[in-house]
Amino acid sequence: MTHSIGIAGTGRMGTAFARRLIETGHSVKVWNRSPERLAAAVAAGAMATDIAGLAACDTVLLSLTDAAASGAVLGQLAAAGIAGRLVIEMSTLLPEGADALAATAADAGADFLHCPVGGTVAPALKGQLLGLAGGSAAAFERARPVLADLCRRVEHLGTPGAAARMKLAVNLPLAIYWQTLGESLALLRGAGVPHDLAISLMADSSAGPTVLKNRAQVVVDTLNGSDQPGTFDIAGLMKDLRLALDLATAEGAALPVAAAAEPGYRAALDAGLGGCDGASLTRLASGA
Repeated sequence: MTHSIGIAGTGRMGTAFARRLIETGHSVKVWNRSPERLAAAVAAGAMATDIAGLAACDTVLLSLTDAAASGAVLGQLAAAGIAGRLVIEMSTLLPEGADALAATAADAGADFLHCPVGGTVAPALKGQLLGLAGGSAAAFERARPVLADLCRRVEHLGTPGAAARMKLAVNLPLAIYWQTLGESLALLRGAGVPHDLAISLMADSSAGPTVLKNRAQVVVDTLNGSDQPGTFDIAGLMKDLRLALDLATAEGAALPVAAAAEPGYRAALDAGLGGCDGASLTRLASGA
């Protein structure tokens, strides 16, 4: 069964969602606060629309920068009228931000599901994301047909806030890993071991999680001095790391390892690497 789907936000992930959903037979409309960023989605077969056109879709996906952006756009959608529609919010948020959006949608008469995803552009295009959903059981069931085309696995975690917590928990080890990998490579300074061999051995060992196996060449390229554009870039990782630390501080939890990783990300941003792949952090941490 096909759905009329609207997507608010056509950055890397929003555009990937549009391409995947078009390929699986859905009618897709797209809207972006910066209209020039609609081009790639429109070229893939999506139809550009305004807020009113977006609000008329059966299902509206929000793929935006942060809670403030999602709140502003959801407010515009509510003003246009979304009673009876389904809103699926897919950004990485703090729990209270996700719960606040759910309340706004409910006041507008819409079903709401917060479903941030694990994975970046490549798995999105293949329908291989990991969906972390929070909302009512009815909203979850209603969202299944769309999420099934984007995700290899979708789990209902309870409330929108619970889904937000799960996404931060999933992303935190990745943010820490790039810093840790760089530090481990610092031990090889002066040893004469080529970067490609070192990363190959790391990836083939217990020190090589899935992300290194998938991104090994990106790591090698950045160690060799090439700035690699990121599908999950340093600026995005820093944002999520900061959200995790803010949540921990608010709840009196200690995240000492995560806190120790933050200065490395700040240094990378100061060096102008914000738009580079997260693996680029290894270059700074290793001194390569």
